[in-house]
Amino acid sequence: MSAPVSVRKVESKRDFETFLKFPWALYKGDPYWVPPLVSQMRHKLDRKLNPSWAYMEGDYFLAWRGEQPVGTIAAFINHRHNEFHNEHIGFFGLFQVYDDQEAATALLETAADYVRGLGYDAIRGPASFSTNDECALLIEGFDGPPLLLMPYNYPYFQRLVENTPGFEKVMDLYSYYITLEGVQSDDGQYLEKLFRVTRKNNARRRITVRPPDLKHLKQEFLTLKAIYNRAWDKNWGFVPFSDDELDEMVKELGQFFEPRLTFFAEVEGRPVGFLLGIPDMNQVLHKAYPRPGKPELLAMLQALWHWKVRSKITRFRVMLLGVQENHRGLGVESAMFAELYQSAVQMDWHYADGGWVLETNAPMQRLVEAYRAEPYRRYRFYERALKPPSSEVGPG
Repeated sequence: MSAPVSVRKVESKRDFETFLKFPWALYKGDPYWVPPLVSQMRHKLDRKLNPSWAYMEGDYFLAWRGEQPVGTIAAFINHRHNEFHNEHIGFFGLFQVYDDQEAATALLETAADYVRGLGYDAIRGPASFSTNDECALLIEGFDGPPLLLMPYNYPYFQRLVENTPGFEKVMDLYSYYITLEGVQSDDGQYLEKLFRVTRKNNARRRITVRPPDLKHLKQEFLTLKAIYNRAWDKNWGFVPFSDDELDEMVKELGQFFEPRLTFFAEVEGRPVGFLLGIPDMNQVLHKAYPRPGKPELLAMLQALWHWKVRSKITRFRVMLLGVQENHRGLGVESAMFAELYQSAVQMDWHYADGGWVLETNAPMQRLVEAYRAEPYRRYRFYERALKPPSSEVGPG
């Protein structure tokens, strides 16, 4: 008989290293998994370095069968989320596990017990650590590598979560597949009509779209932050960037920032929206395959070689697109999308991922579907209501 499962909190440096490196063992041999840079993952998990931990509290846990690690999970309280949404919930994330129902259930129960023990009403996830990061569980679209900053997991994860009592769907997210050929399938007549309507609307409503000012990039990112925190403030699960988190994002995106895929929209000269597209660095990281023990400089040089010399990046992700609430429904989103499309044609990129989009965000769905995009991947958040410990004690 196999050894029983036990779940223990990560406390020692050795535990931390086991937690950090577990995904490389779990996905060994998988043709699609894209490993993160080890240094970035270490930074993300370090509660002294990751600025998100300034407003969170939580712990990491490892599941073991005997002396063999078989899964990981984080349980945490995101106080910034609760204050912003007036909720009283906790989260689980960094959920990785072999196809082992006993281990998966033990990890999820441990996370639920942690959140319940702090007096919270429910647990939601997966999130690592908010909707500004990788989040949700991939449940459809396993036929290729994930795009940058999007989650990836084995198909059996859905079964393991849904077979754990109490965990139910709370929200689905979609990624859309956009191709240049799809929009131009009728010799470009549909596209030209779309652009013509957009140009007329821009002139009538005094909408202009511009690229970022590279000489004042820091100020441009501050403008982006201000629009972002206003444009998404009523979105399900949204948590505003803190100043430190914005600095962190600028630092990370600076490695693969592509100004030709970024646009600001203005109405009568005032910025009201932005669109941020990023090259899919996962395509070259997949080939460089960073891993513990491999010199990271070598992995980065290999990734750059595949990017700059072999031109292996052929797709990009429309990561963020937002317009302030009082300027929605005026065609601002369409104006930016038209500029993005024309830029992508000039760059000879034939495939883009539009994601993620909430299942409840009908206006954004209509926008991407106007460019004949199709949903091709689906992700899911789960939630479980938690009863107070006293109410779960039976008679005796």
